[in-house]
This record gives sequence, C-alpha cells and structure tokens, in this order.
Amino acid sequence: MKAVHAPVPLPKHRFPTEPWRLVETERSRADLGLTETLFALGNGFIGMRANPEEGRDAHSHGTFLNGFHETWPIAHAESAYGFAEVGQTIVNVPDAKLMKLYVDDEPLLLATADLDSYERALDFRTGTLTRDLIWRTPAGKRVHVRSTRMVSFEHRHLAVLSFEVTLLDDSAPVVISSQILNRQDGQDEYYVQAAALGEGKDPRTASKFEHRVLQPREQRHERDDVVLGYRCTNSRMTVAVGYRHIFETDCPASVETVVSEDQAKTVFAVEGEAHKTIRLEKLVSYHSSTGVPAPELADRCQRTLARAARTGTKALIDGQRAWLDEFWRFSDVRIDGDPPAQQAIRWNLFQLAQASARTQEQGIAAKGVTADGYEGHYFWDTEVYVIPFLAYTQPETARKLLRFRWNMLDAARRRARMLSQDGALFPWRTISGEEASAYYAAGTAQYHINAAVAFALKRYADATDDWDFMAEEGAEILIETARLWSDLGFYSTNGTQRFHIHGVTGPDEYTTVKNDNTYTNVMARFNLRFAAGLCTEIQTRLPEKWTALTRATSVSVDEIAEWLRAADAMFIPYDEELGINPQDDVFLDLEPWDFENTSPDKYPLLLNFHPLVIYRFQVLKQADVVLANFLRGSQFSTDQKRRNFDYYDPITTGDSSLSACVQSIVAAEVGYHDLAMHYFRASLFLDIADTHGNTANGVHVANAGGAWAGAVYGFAGFHDKGSDNPDQGIEFSPRIPAAWNELAFVLFRHGSRIAVSISAETLSVEIEGEPVRITVGDDSRVCTEAALTIFNLAQ
Repeated sequence: MKAVHAPVPLPKHRFPTEPWRLVETERSRADLGLTETLFALGNGFIGMRANPEEGRDAHSHGTFLNGFHETWPIAHAESAYGFAEVGQTIVNVPDAKLMKLYVDDEPLLLATADLDSYERALDFRTGTLTRDLIWRTPAGKRVHVRSTRMVSFEHRHLAVLSFEVTLLDDSAPVVISSQILNRQDGQDEYYVQAAALGEGKDPRTASKFEHRVLQPREQRHERDDVVLGYRCTNSRMTVAVGYRHIFETDCPASVETVVSEDQAKTVFAVEGEAHKTIRLEKLVSYHSSTGVPAPELADRCQRTLARAARTGTKALIDGQRAWLDEFWRFSDVRIDGDPPAQQAIRWNLFQLAQASARTQEQGIAAKGVTADGYEGHYFWDTEVYVIPFLAYTQPETARKLLRFRWNMLDAARRRARMLSQDGALFPWRTISGEEASAYYAAGTAQYHINAAVAFALKRYADATDDWDFMAEEGAEILIETARLWSDLGFYSTNGTQRFHIHGVTGPDEYTTVKNDNTYTNVMARFNLRFAAGLCTEIQTRLPEKWTALTRATSVSVDEIAEWLRAADAMFIPYDEELGINPQDDVFLDLEPWDFENTSPDKYPLLLNFHPLVIYRFQVLKQADVVLANFLRGSQFSTDQKRRNFDYYDPITTGDSSLSACVQSIVAAEVGYHDLAMHYFRASLFLDIADTHGNTANGVHVANAGGAWAGAVYGFAGFHDKGSDNPDQGIEFSPRIPAAWNELAFVLFRHGSRIAVSISAETLSVEIEGEPVRITVGDDSRVCTEAALTIFNLAQ
C-alpha cells in the first residue's frame, strides 16, 4: 500500500470522559464558539445555541427555526441564463433564552465573575443542558445559581427553561430579568453586506444582511403570556415567540412586564434571604409559517404555552426522558473498551436526534439547528449520510424526510426545464426548494444529488419494505430522476454504444465540471436500474397503483426499457494499467498536487488557493471514487476497492467533513484496520475536538451519521440483501478493532428489532419481532425470538 497522506493528528479536547454526558468544569473564553455548538439543544425545529442565560460573553447568539429564512438577490458579477437568482439564509430569531441575574444590583457576568465552582453538562439521556455554579459577588456574597434548559422532543414548538438562585451567606436584593430580545433591531453588527457563495472568505459560513430582516407585527401581553410576532422583509415568512413564567419564592417579591417591538422583559425583584431558593420556570414557544399572519402564530404560541402549563414542567421533563429512552433503545451504539469513543459516538447520535426529531417533513440542514453555517441549507448530506441511520433506527422520521423531497418535485421539475432537461433536478442547496447555489461549478453541476435521493429511497425500502410509500411518492421521485439521467447522458458515436454523462461535478469539489465522473455514472446507473425495477415490480404486484402512477407521470413500459438500456451501456471509466477507476476521463492526466511542500496552515485548500489552481491538480477534497465503492459496493471486487483506495487515499485532503467516515468504512473492508480506526476517530471526534476548526459554525450533522455508518457498515460489516431479496435477509462481516471488547447496536428492519453484539470471538443476535435471516461468513440462519443466536467468529 502507498504511504497515506494522513490528516493532521487529532488534538485533545478538554472534556472529561463520561458515557452519557458532555461536561465542562471550567469556563473558558478561548473556545466559546465551539462550546456554544457542542452544548446546543434542538429538536429538529427549534435550535438553541448554548449561550449563557445572562446573554453576555457569547461568540454568536443564536436561536434558529428549521426552514425559517430570509431571501435576498444573488449578485453575480457576470450573470448567465439559469444561474440561481435568489439566495436563502436561515434567520436568527428573537432570543428567549435570556434570564439576567443581578445581586445587590451587580450583574452576573461569566467573563469576569469570581466563581467558586462551575459545571455545565449536556445529558444525552435526559435531553437537558444544566449549569451549576457558585458565584462570589463583588460584595463577597456567595450565590448558588442553577439553570436547566430543554428543547422538547415531544412537543415541536416548546422549550422549557428554569433558573434557581440561592443566597448562601447573607440577604440581598435579587433581580431576574427574563426577556425576549430581537437582536436584529438596528445594531450595526447585524447589518452586514450579503455575499454569494464563493465571494466571501469562507463559503461555509452564513451570509449576513444589509437590511432589517424581521419587521414587527405583533406585541402582546395578556395575563400570564408575553408574545412578539414578526414578518421577514423579503421572504414574507412569519414567526412568533412567546413565554409564560412559573415563579416560586418564599421571599417578598414584585413582578413587572414591559413589551416593545424588539424586546419583551419581565422583571422579578426579590428581597432575597439566605438559604431560601428563588425558582423561575420559563415556558417558551416558537411558531413559524410561510404566510400565516403573525397574530395567528401568536395565538398558537399561547395555546402551546397553556397546554405546557397544564402538563407541568415535571411531566414535560419526564416525557423528554421517556422519548429518549425509546430513541436509545433503537439507536444506541455501545463500544466496550474505548471510553472516549463511547462518549463521542453517543454525542454524535444525540446530534442526529436533535437534528431530525421534529422536522415534520422539512429537511435537515447541514448544521441542523445548531447554527447558521451553510446558510441553513439542505444538501445531499441528509440522503447519503443521515437517512441510512434513520431508516434502520427511526424509520418514520426517514419517511418524513423523503416526503420532504417528494414535496420538492415540482420545483425540481422546473429546475430541470431551466437546464434544458427532462425529469427533475433537485437543487444542490436550498431551503425553499429553489436552487440557491450561486457557484454552479461546485453546485448545480453536482447532478449526483438526484442519485443521492434515489439511494436514500433504496435504504429506506430495504429497511422498511414500505410498499405504500415506495409505490406512490417513492416511485414518482425515481421516475423523474431516472428521466433526468436518461436525457442528460448520450450514446457515443464511435461504434461502442457506450452511454456517457458529460459536464458534471462529483462529490469531490476540487475537480469540477468533468466528463464521465465515475461516481456520478455509477450512481446514475443505480438510479436508472432501481427506478426500472421498482416500476416493473409495482406493475406486477400492485396493478391499481401502477395505473395511478402512469396517470400521474405518463411513464411507459418503453421508457422503462430505455432506462435499462442506458444503465447497461453506462460508461464506467477504468484504467487497465493501474487497475483503478479514474475519477473522470482526464483526471489521471492532471499533475499531482505537491503535498510535501504544502504547509499545514494551507488547509483547507479552498480557503488558500484559487479554484482554478486546485482544479489543475490531482487532489481531492473528499472521497469520490471511494464513496462509490462504499455506496455501490456490490459493483466492485474487494481487490478493485483496495486498488482504488490505495490510489486515492494519499491524495485526499479530508478538507470535507464528509470524507473521513467513508475512508474508514472502505479501509476496514479492504483490510487496513489501523487506518480504518484512524479515520473512524477522525470522524468521531471531528466536532468534539474541533479538528476542522469550524465547529463554531454548527454541528457537522452528516458526519454524525457517518460515524454511525463507520461502526455499523465499517467495523460490523453490515450489508442488507435488499427489499428486492427480502428472504435473503442481512449479513455481517465483522472486523472490530482489536482494542474493543464489544461493539453493540440495534437495527430496526421490516418491523423487527435486531440487537447485535460483536466481540472478537462471537456475533450474537437477539430478535424482537418476525424472524430474520442473518448470514455471517458461510453461516446463514433464520433467527427468531425464541433464543439468542450466536455465530462463532473464531478462525
């Protein structure tokens, strides 16, 4: 094997190792952005960065609602037909986390506070963020402050916050100012020129605005409830946020509320006495819409708050724990023998829950709802990296995400027409369904997003056998994506009758607008065959649904035959001398990149070299051919995968967060066990150790899904024989790291819960539900609920 161009060694992180919590015991201003992301809370709709309750000393304040965005005109220096015209950027909505504390009229400011003790903990089992500290005030009085924050997994529009203050020494006046603050209220820092992707220093960060985004539409103070409502200036989307308090103290106290356009404030003034706890519970609700007036959203907020108050905070917290108990029953991954990896994989899995739980047929942004990185856009990340996890653990959530893509079909059809193609072309990056990528070479040219959606449908079908969905929404997506490929490609005229696809960009964005990108052609072939096979199966098994499908899409038997002809003729580049698949038709002719003389501070290359410089060389941002070897593994022999890996791994920078997990999986499969572990850890700790230096911009959600895949597909060697071969079941080819005592996880397939435990000697399976055929090596058995099934791995 060639010497591998390995990523920079992982830096150590400062968080103690615990199996079910991420904890910091020392407040640091050096990594505020990082910890605001790592300790953020969300439920797929509401996202709250881990800013301090006091509202000061923050890297970037942030509360985000999935899909809630402002639009802006993309200013191309030189425009052309079909370029994206309207940018979309997620909006930082009014902040309801604020609960400022004053003792003796002195504010608690974490940046300068004299703290006797401090702990902040994110608990993966309870879904809560707690902070516990003892503050020594400027007057020398000790004050115990404990806060808890929860974004509800059960209730999409609800967050629950609590704030407790106990004077430990002497009496003192205590003031808690609980607020909603719209920070886009005219402060200069929020009025920054918007820039198109590729025009700024770092295209991975969000655009800012030069106009006021949120226009006040509603201010309401009715008995226990305070609500503010707004409408976006350009997108016309609306939002409302409200709070209700539950206040408890045995000390004399007064309460006053003031509401204005950009701030609502309820001030609790208490004559505090030593050892008497002052407790404030704050119920918060957010609602948004593409057009419902803000006053109606305010009504919805009040209904949410009233229902939460009737339920009670204890029941809400218990419900959160119960929801997570069920999540972990199907989603947990146990790694015995590697405590740091155990903590890290659970943190990553928890991020997947926070990104997906309550999307309600919206997408999952690249950063979930933890920040505004990548503008809050949806990419192919969800389909390739996240839906496989959800399909086998939380299938109903996977179904909703696929319906989200189906709901985009009309916009995708329009986009295909604009690019002079039949069928549908999904946008490379979007919130609304319209293309928002301003840099077409690394955006719209990535037609492979169509195949990513088809791939997600295949994973979902394999895991669920959901024929109702696949025969309707799924089939319609596959028909339109297959039409795109059939029309985009062409047959060569040199007598070979090979089917070619030109002018596309694969996953590797350091090589753009090329002909016959191997990944794209392999995935297009899969898309065409999957569409044809599903349509044929529907025609045979479900004739009534086939009739409805033909009526809705005008698909015909002749058209299906043409898809199969194109798939069978698809040109897959192959170099006989090297025994590898070239990334495209000219990649092997490019000059190799000079890694030896590229200093570490020049990575990622996209921030330090003009794109034209990068495009001239053999250098990869992320796995491309190697990704095809993973996603369509049955199409390549193990030897061919190894040769491809040997060639491409040394020239893959890993500048993309989507790469390490894939490299780990393929390295494990081809027998490079140490390298597989290296890349697995690179994926596992990418955010916690901030190895890419941009976790402050939000969690890398797709990488979190990739970490699960690294364990399940990589080390467990999981493979589903597919919905088209249901009787063949699933198989495993275990290769767990030598340092691990056990790797255990659960798959939910065709309604059966399959608990898998792997050690060096055995693979054991416990079934809840219908029998499942499982194959390990040459040993194939039908496993049932009757008994634990044990496969011997000893050679």
